[in-house]
Amino acid sequence: MEDSPDAGRIIQDHRNLHNWTNKSVGDNDDELPLYMKFNDGHRLSIAAYSVLLVFSAVANMTVLVLLVKRKRVQPSRINTMLMHLAIADLMVTFLIMPLEIVWAYTVQWLAGDAMCRIMSFFRTFGLYLSSFILCCLSIDRYYAVMKPLQLVNLDRRERLMILGAWIGAAICSAPQIYIFHLEHHPAITWYWQCVSFNIFPNTYYELAYNIFVLMAMYALPLVVVLFSYSSILLEIFRRTRNPGYADGVTRSSLAFLGRAKIRTLKMTIIIVLVFFVCWTPYQVMCIWYWYDGVTALKVDARIQKVLLQIEVYQVST
Repeated sequence: MEDSPDAGRIIQDHRNLHNWTNKSVGDNDDELPLYMKFNDGHRLSIAAYSVLLVFSAVANMTVLVLLVKRKRVQPSRINTMLMHLAIADLMVTFLIMPLEIVWAYTVQWLAGDAMCRIMSFFRTFGLYLSSFILCCLSIDRYYAVMKPLQLVNLDRRERLMILGAWIGAAICSAPQIYIFHLEHHPAITWYWQCVSFNIFPNTYYELAYNIFVLMAMYALPLVVVLFSYSSILLEIFRRTRNPGYADGVTRSSLAFLGRAKIRTLKMTIIIVLVFFVCWTPYQVMCIWYWYDGVTALKVDARIQKVLLQIEVYQVST
């Protein structure tokens, strides 16, 4: 069986096993489909994830150490949440990235069924946790500016939000343990892969789960971030332009609000743009694949891999 002319355009990935049934029992092992052999797509993944692993490890370890030192000197809710965000990033760095590197090198899954399920859980856990902690940060800033009179039991609320982020990430990732499992090729019995075959009764159930992942990991956090920081920015503009408010504050307070407005505007633009730019392209690719998988699979494999790596990079930094 020779590779088709479009083989370079179809995603060349060890987990893309949509055409297992195209391989007959009599085929020679040396004539495996391109996606079942070590190819340029795997080399790209190994190189990219290796660079990201080193950079992300150094950056996040440095940030975590600085936050721990700062927390000892001047404890604050923001520092605590940023510490948990750094921990979530490090989980992506030291769990997802090494997994992707080794998996790309071996092509097939060699670690057994239990490890397939466990690592499938952690492949999404770090991503969920990072998104949920980002929501906690946004909500905390929202209450600090919009509802300052409700700033009671701050430490308790902070602990509850962080605990909720961890528990929520675990609950959202739990289906991965059931969905992913080890399965061998129907014809090439020595080829084992960690897949989600034969789990969903039909494609509608699979689509429903994928939509849930999209909403929980991407859409909901994006809405929370947009709403929180947009509300904060509008409130700061309102305060600085309200004559009644200005009469009761000093010039220094107004100057502080002016600086706060600029800082908040910058923070809003950076957070929203980074989240949107890094996450949206890959999510759009996923939606395209669900809607029209045949056409989506014709997108250059390198583009698909780069989109995923950009998303992982954003989460891990």
